[in-house]
Amino acid sequence: MDTDNALAAFAALAQPTRLDVFRLLVAHEPDGMPAGEVARRLDVPHNTLSTHLGILARAGLIEAERQSRLILYRARLDAVRELASFILKDCCGGKPDICAPLIADLQPCCPAAGQSTDIPAAKEARHVA
Repeated sequence: MDTDNALAAFAALAQPTRLDVFRLLVAHEPDGMPAGEVARRLDVPHNTLSTHLGILARAGLIEAERQSRLILYRARLDAVRELASFILKDCCGGKPDICAPLIADLQPCCPAAGQSTDIPAAKEARHVA
């Protein structure tokens, strides 16, 4: 990710409705949601939602997939990972003990089968703090 892509992503998320849309789509991964359901859940007019979805898609944060008459929208979690990596690339001047709590907070709420969300340095840093 480069600076221009990061700025586009932040600009897309720097609006309350778009942030709500993105968070809703993240919560419904990996299935995604049809635009009409997103509009209903967030109480946003369809034409307004269409504009917001377009901005999020151009920023690379969501993608659309046509399934028959429906268009399903999904969050691009890889884009979120790239954005977080871009921000944290030079975190804490190479001092992992400072970064550990931040990294621990980025751990997923629902790990894949067989994966642990525990990072030993992060756990240790929490106990020290």
